[in-house]
Amino acid sequence: MIRWLIVVFLALVLINGLTPWLRKIGLGRLPGDFEFRLFGRAWFLPITTTLVLSGIASLIARYL
Repeated sequence: MIRWLIVVFLALVLINGLTPWLRKIGLGRLPGDFEFRLFGRAWFLPITTTLVLSGIASLIARYL
C-alpha cells in the first residue's frame, strides 16, 4: 500500500513540474483537473491528466 502512495506522490510531483510543457499540448486543462487558490497560493490537482498519462504508460509497458 505504501508503494502505491509513493508512486502516486511521485507522479503528481513529476506532472506538476512538467505542467508548462503539458499545457502546451492540451493536458492539464481536462475536465477533472482542478486548479484553485487557497491560503494565498495556487494549487493544482491534475487528476484526469494523471489518469490519462497512467493509461498511456500502461499501454506502452504492456506492448514493449
